[in-house]
Amino acid sequence: MLKKKLKSVSLNQIQIEDKFWKEYMELVRNHVIPYQWEALNDRIENAEPSYCIQNFRVAAKQQEGIFQGMVFQDSDVYKWLEAVAYSLMWCPDEKLEQTADETIELIAAAQQPDGYLDTYYIINGLEKRFTNLMDHHELYCLGHMIEAAVAYYKATGKDRFLQTAIAYANCVSENLGTEPGKIPGYPGHEVAEMALVALYGITKDERHLKLAKYFVDQRGQAPLFFDEECKKNQNTCYWDDTYMKKQYYQAGKPVREQDKAEGHAVRAVYLYSGMADVASETEDEKLFEACEKLWDNIVKKQMYVTGAIGSTQHGEAFTFDYDLPNDTIYAETCAAIGLIFFARRMFEITKNGKYMDIAERALYNGVISGMSLDGKKFFYVNPLEVNPEASLKDYNKMHVKPERQKWFGCACCPPNVARLLSSIGGYAFECDDNSLYMNLFIGGVIELLLGGEKNTIRVETNYPWDGRVAVTVENGAPCEFTYAVRLPEWCENYTLTVNGEKAEYMAENGYALLKRNWNNGDRIDLCMEMPVTVVEANPHVREDIGKVAVMRGPLVYCLEEEDNGAQLQEIYLDEKLQFAEQYEEDLLKGVVTLKAEGKRVSGKGWNTDTLYRAYSGKQYQEQTLKFIPYYAWANRGIGEMEVWVRI
Repeated sequence: MLKKKLKSVSLNQIQIEDKFWKEYMELVRNHVIPYQWEALNDRIENAEPSYCIQNFRVAAKQQEGIFQGMVFQDSDVYKWLEAVAYSLMWCPDEKLEQTADETIELIAAAQQPDGYLDTYYIINGLEKRFTNLMDHHELYCLGHMIEAAVAYYKATGKDRFLQTAIAYANCVSENLGTEPGKIPGYPGHEVAEMALVALYGITKDERHLKLAKYFVDQRGQAPLFFDEECKKNQNTCYWDDTYMKKQYYQAGKPVREQDKAEGHAVRAVYLYSGMADVASETEDEKLFEACEKLWDNIVKKQMYVTGAIGSTQHGEAFTFDYDLPNDTIYAETCAAIGLIFFARRMFEITKNGKYMDIAERALYNGVISGMSLDGKKFFYVNPLEVNPEASLKDYNKMHVKPERQKWFGCACCPPNVARLLSSIGGYAFECDDNSLYMNLFIGGVIELLLGGEKNTIRVETNYPWDGRVAVTVENGAPCEFTYAVRLPEWCENYTLTVNGEKAEYMAENGYALLKRNWNNGDRIDLCMEMPVTVVEANPHVREDIGKVAVMRGPLVYCLEEEDNGAQLQEIYLDEKLQFAEQYEEDLLKGVVTLKAEGKRVSGKGWNTDTLYRAYSGKQYQEQTLKFIPYYAWANRGIGEMEVWVRI
């Protein structure tokens, strides 16, 4: 059975009280969402203009003008609205909701009589719509519109936005397909696939599931639609002159025949998420087998230690197995978020904790690294090694920034981070009628029916700084249900007790299943040992030979110039591998730092006129090294950074 076995606990049933994540959520609500609204309206000084809201006003004939910005600019406001929706679920805000309602009215005002809604073509000529599905993102914008509309409907009960999205989805259904008179096309940039399944979950309209399934099934079928579209409309495919060709779009062959992650990384994991959704809804075993193969290829051969994916700037893409450069990396923030989407769907189908292990790794490292601690600057690229001078002067590294940016002309990442962090509670806790799964260790209060009774579950923890998690059950009457505790892959030793006594549980797929009759006041205590772990990469990863990365719990650590001086490539970690841990409350909003003994290659005997000389043995200078969590780097100014350290 591929039907999803779990669903997220509704955000209005969760109050996050966790010090680590509550601060992020409040940052998004109080600063990021308002800041991004200003950016969407082009009111951020010295930041690249968005033109997003302006385009909708022009399309709605509320002002004169031309289309400006990226062809997919509409999607930025949709992701912003989705973040708003999630925020409203756990913190009602009349003023914010009013702003969202007004924005939705503006969007609806631009909609065409047949439901079509894409400002690029409304402004530039509707006769050209659906003539470049390969590159012009109409269906990508549709996908993000649907996701936002579904979230806003769940948050407020208002269906104005939902009906707008339904009308556009139905318009696409009327125009695309294999039936006579229709265009046999599919998205160039995927996301509509998973969005349409979410829409089907609300509407139960078979057209929406059918369209999602069609987009998945038709992709890569011969003759390739994108080839035919190029011939018919005189479009040009840039990627035909590269090794990727149509696999840049994951469209070079049918999806069930794909077993390696290829092409644009964000598109890929968005597609794989949609494939998992369609496989689940339609009980398609072959499609799910393809998802499993693609997952294994990513996490076993193409994923960075931070959970980041996408190793080259050329096409923001995957390259080949074990190709994981640290300094020319791409590792787009959106790609790590997309990997979490994929992980969540695979977990909901299988209840296997290995998927949430990767989701946690990507979340704590590859995602939150993309936003500054004050929520005002963002990384598009998340490198594992940075030399600021190289970023400035080496053309092949200019995409790697040593500091976060205020905004981007292509601003997909900032609102993507906002919508994920606003909905983090739904990733942490999932349920069925008689089970609650604790996927992420996030403190808070969850209220829901389990075992036929209303239960209040209180979770207290200081994770990720220590491994202690306490769970208290409050109910009006005893009731039987299962509380499932994830036992993370990084944790080798732990204790699990109920009311102070060793817990009896069944271990299954990385979870401890505590099935019992729960009484008011019952308490679960999970205590995970959290030693520093030094990891090495597979020898096939050429860049990391002779190097190690430092982890503690779910966190990857790094060296920064601020703490260790410049020329980080000269540093070696002592093989004794003894670390001193210290929680520094006033550093980077409070982090556990690690200190270890190391050494630095001595420059003694070298002068500025000598580039090479006969090898005379290595000379070292002893140095104490200080590591900080990777996600927090570049918050104290511009400097070098390195994750993989010589040993």
